[in-house]
Amino acid sequence: MLKQRLVTEMADKVSEALAKSPVRDMEKNLRASLAAWLSRLDLVTREEFDVQAQVLARTRERLAELETRLEALEKRQSPQASTPSA
Repeated sequence: MLKQRLVTEMADKVSEALAKSPVRDMEKNLRASLAAWLSRLDLVTREEFDVQAQVLARTRERLAELETRLEALEKRQSPQASTPSA
């Protein structure tokens, strides 16, 4: 029982000493600086990134479909263009 109380008191004193030390201030300053630096990077969340990746995938699929349709139309148009009209 005495041992547990001693450990608890020691832990409290260490926590109190760390809370008053410059280490705590340095940590706060570092966190603030890091947050400011990250805010300037124009980052997106993972969710936003995933949504945009899905939009891009759908756009690529649609582009491939349109390219196929255009190619088919051009093939249909080619024989007519090469036939002499005279």
